[in-house]
Amino acid sequence: MAAFRSSADTDEDPVQTLRRFNRFYTAQIGVVNEHLVDSQFSMSEMRVLYELAHRDQPTAGALAKELGLDPGYLSRMLRTFEKRGLLSRSESKLDGRQNLLSLTDQGREIFGPLEARWQEQMVHLLENTPHSDRKRLVEAMHAIEAILGQKSEATATSYLLRTHRPGDMGWVVQRHGEIYWQEYRYDERFEAFCAEIVAHFVLNLDPKCDACWIAEKDGRNVGSIFVVRKSKTLAKLRLLLVEPSARGLGIGRRLVEECVRFSRDAGYKKMVLWTQSELHAARHLYQQAGFKVVDRQRHDSFGRKGLVAETWELAL
Repeated sequence: MAAFRSSADTDEDPVQTLRRFNRFYTAQIGVVNEHLVDSQFSMSEMRVLYELAHRDQPTAGALAKELGLDPGYLSRMLRTFEKRGLLSRSESKLDGRQNLLSLTDQGREIFGPLEARWQEQMVHLLENTPHSDRKRLVEAMHAIEAILGQKSEATATSYLLRTHRPGDMGWVVQRHGEIYWQEYRYDERFEAFCAEIVAHFVLNLDPKCDACWIAEKDGRNVGSIFVVRKSKTLAKLRLLLVEPSARGLGIGRRLVEECVRFSRDAGYKKMVLWTQSELHAARHLYQQAGFKVVDRQRHDSFGRKGLVAETWELAL
């Protein structure tokens, strides 16, 4: 096959450039080792575990297609996970021929620390890079994805949920302030209200009782939600947000489901939330999840008059 060459001024072969970059990048992130982050899992196994941890019960077929893995190879890997107690299967209610895959509690306990160490490696890789160079690096990676990526409909709408990390809290407050001003004309007092919630969450965080999820799409934050402890038996859902550009992908529903699941697992008996009657999309999500309105009160807040605050409850 003839070598591909660009029409740029340089005579350098792009194929050789790509191969050199691949060797360099592989060495940088450490995947030349047989196993990642000093674990017992190979790179391919870590990729599958990551998808299982961050996707809502995918099928084996969907995983094979999205990750570009041979179905037979993936099937053997999944059987190994199942034998080790890391994976569970359930029959799809929509198609009895399909099995839905999810990590077991044991699987999440094992993968969680590995993902954290993986994240630490990436942070370490960037920590000595000046901020201006980081921006260039991110832009270059987005360009590579856009040029080389051939996204199917599934990957074009894919996203992941993760726990919060430094920098996320400022984003949550800023985007709540900006979006609620643009869409509902809530002034800076609403942003201050959100900042108080975030500060209380960070300063009083108990991972057994409190949690935050950030939705990420194409490397950018596009959603948030929090669970905070009100009492031993009562949890509160707070700060649900989905970026306008990411709406319609099921992110809001998934965020609410994660909150409910976490609260049940944490032993709470009831979950409450406070919202406004004009937030129709959010109210629809709460209704779908089984929440019921238990109180309504008219009030003037955030530079707006005649708002109707609603308290919703869900028995867990």
